[in-house]
Amino acid sequence: MSGLALPVWMKTGGAQALAAPTLIILMLGMMVLPLPAFALDLLFSFNIALSIIILMTSLYTVRPLDFMAFPAVLLMSTMLRLSLNVASTRVVLTEGHTGAGAAGQVIEAFGHFLIGGNYTVGIVVFIILTIINFTVVTKGAGRIAEVGARFALDAMPGKQMAIDADLNAGLIGEADARARRLEVSREAEFYGAMDGASKYVRGDAVAGIIVTVVNIVGGFVVGMLQHDMAFDAALKNYTLLAIGDGLVAQIPSLVISIAAGVVVSRVANEQDVGSQLVGQLFAKPQVLGITAIIIGGFGAIPGMPHLPFLMLAALLGFGAKWAQQRIEQKREAAVEEVPPPAAAQEPDEAGWQDVLPVDQLGLEVGFRLIPLVDATQGGDLLKRIKGVRRKFAQDIGFLAPPVHIRDNLELKPGGYRITLKGVEIGTGEAHASQFMAIDPGMVSGPLDGAQTSDPAFGLPAVWIDESQRAHALALGYTVVDASTVVATHLNHLISRHAAELLGRAEVQQLIAHLERDTPKLTEDLVPKLMTLSSLQKVLQNLLSEGVHIRDMRSVVETLCEHAPRVNDPAELTEIVRSVLGRAIVQQLFPAPADLQVLALDAQLERVLMTALQAGGAALEPGLADTLAAQAARAVQRQEQSGLTPVLLVQAPLRALLSRFLRRSLPQLAVLSHAEIPESRNVRINSLIGAQ
Repeated sequence: MSGLALPVWMKTGGAQALAAPTLIILMLGMMVLPLPAFALDLLFSFNIALSIIILMTSLYTVRPLDFMAFPAVLLMSTMLRLSLNVASTRVVLTEGHTGAGAAGQVIEAFGHFLIGGNYTVGIVVFIILTIINFTVVTKGAGRIAEVGARFALDAMPGKQMAIDADLNAGLIGEADARARRLEVSREAEFYGAMDGASKYVRGDAVAGIIVTVVNIVGGFVVGMLQHDMAFDAALKNYTLLAIGDGLVAQIPSLVISIAAGVVVSRVANEQDVGSQLVGQLFAKPQVLGITAIIIGGFGAIPGMPHLPFLMLAALLGFGAKWAQQRIEQKREAAVEEVPPPAAAQEPDEAGWQDVLPVDQLGLEVGFRLIPLVDATQGGDLLKRIKGVRRKFAQDIGFLAPPVHIRDNLELKPGGYRITLKGVEIGTGEAHASQFMAIDPGMVSGPLDGAQTSDPAFGLPAVWIDESQRAHALALGYTVVDASTVVATHLNHLISRHAAELLGRAEVQQLIAHLERDTPKLTEDLVPKLMTLSSLQKVLQNLLSEGVHIRDMRSVVETLCEHAPRVNDPAELTEIVRSVLGRAIVQQLFPAPADLQVLALDAQLERVLMTALQAGGAALEPGLADTLAAQAARAVQRQEQSGLTPVLLVQAPLRALLSRFLRRSLPQLAVLSHAEIPESRNVRINSLIGAQ
């Protein structure tokens, strides 16, 4: 046995891949080759079993995408039924004169037991099943799939923007973003495939009618002309066989059509269809009680069948009582879980333990937002805040302090407050059970809901219910949940206040982190060449202007070179900025195009240089007002053109102008010529101070 080698497809699990080709070959064989009655019985039984398996799978599917193979399964099962119709038609026409069992026991059973041997009843039942399948189930499922495909395609841009927003805010990683993008694409493809596959079922229903008519007419002709059967015997015999054959095919077709409707009509939830039906239809005792009274009233009307109505009313009344008992049991269990209040104690004498340290970062929430931070209630805000801190560390270059979360009854029920060292730096309001639909500036219609604005960036937004989410995405809104709103606001604020979050402890941790790779480099800098406080000041100067400190090795090497002869942290900051110029420009202008910037008029630049050389640390009031007003107008024009507002000046003026313009124009970055890499071209869009 050791000398035998298995085929490659068997080693790699490719045996399952042979299922579809085998089934196709089998269907082609059924269309071409004659089959005995026993083989037809096996295949019809398999067809019925397959339809039941498909229905059960759809009922226990949590999300439509969990059954992504359904469109292909729908096509294969339809072709299997049509192949069986062809094979059974051949047997019916060639052997039908021998009796009702000529085409197998399955067709005979459907022809005799299900319709009582009466071909008139069989025709009526067959037509009714076909109408139900064609005009109700299949048409409805196809319409839902068509609408679902259109909404899925329309919502793709909004969903992609929401994924990008979560990725940029650090709430998800690159792998999660890739998986979510793939899911969005698969959803659109699934509904599109279901829209097309539903046409096969509708065509199958039409083909079933045609095949049945052909079997009746053809069998009647064959029986009378070729086998010399009497008119009434041929009509009854072949009609029963044709109707039995049609019912054997139409019943599985109806079952699979119901499965298609279940898959495309369900809303994604963590429960299967059966659990949703029981949990939502029979969970409210008021509904069951009122229904029991109404049904009991029908049963009390003279002339009505009393027993069925009264039995059903009693059953509904028992269900209402049982549902009420379950609700009371849950309420009592919840009360028992609450610990009893502690006995009042005499307050102890005040001590140093009463002096509580101020939290570096704090998040206070109203009582309605407590479910967002409670993992037992499904809240994921804590997980998102961890993602924000991880993203901050990767982008800025150091680890932000932990965020201490507490409830605050003084806030609005849905309000929250973000604090830095005990001081409020931002507030907002969120609704735990709703979604915020943010208008990115290109939506195609309005939404009904509470108008608000995005707390992080000030964009217009609307609070909507979950039922409006798909519609909002289709209109082009970026839809996020309440946890994402709070986490994004927190991420925006800690990025703006990164300089204040960098304390001595964080600087020491940065040095220790760098010391693992280059111990000699950090040993030469601190404390030999400069103190830890001076290094902290240089790093804070960089962060205050939005410069990341991820490249700590370049920062430390530059300081080691210049710290022996330069003591002023401000001068050291400018030297470090010139070394980090390539990273600074890359941060402001990610695309490798020309740098479209603002600049100072030559005359104004000479005036400022003269004032700076004369020892002036501040600008003359009139000149300052003019400079601020013209800079604001230039920044507005730059932003309206979709460009990053950047002011390019001489190196000696950069720190002065950055400090002066930072308060009124925080979005304006001030660069010096020394920070521009030689490989980047500069194009001046506007001159500030030009007459």
